[in-house]
Amino acid sequence: MLQELEVQTIAITPTAVQAVQNILNERKLEGYALRVYVAGGGCCGVNFGMALDNNFQDTDTTVDANGIKLVVDQDSMEYLSGATIDFVNDPQHGQGFAINSPNARKQS
Repeated sequence: MLQELEVQTIAITPTAVQAVQNILNERKLEGYALRVYVAGGGCCGVNFGMALDNNFQDTDTTVDANGIKLVVDQDSMEYLSGATIDFVNDPQHGQGFAINSPNARKQS
C-alpha cells in the first residue's frame, strides 16, 4: 500500500523573488539559483545562509518559485520545510533577506 507523505515546501515572497532576480540580472548569472542552507546553530535554534549557486547535487531539493529556482541540500530541508523567505527593508536594521521557519528550533 502506498503512503502519501505531506511535504511542505519553501515559500518566497514576491519582494524576495524580485530582489533575487535583480541580483541575478545585475551580476549576469544565468542558470544560477538561490541556495538556502543551515549555516550553524546554537541554543536558540539554527542559523540559515544563502548563496547564489549553479552547482547542483542529485540529492538537492529544487523549488521553482515565480521565475527563480531555490535549491536546498538534503540535511537543510528538515529545517527549511514550511519556511518563508522574505526581503525586508527596515529603516532601523537595514535591508536583507529574512527566513521564518517553523522548524528552526528543532533539536537533532
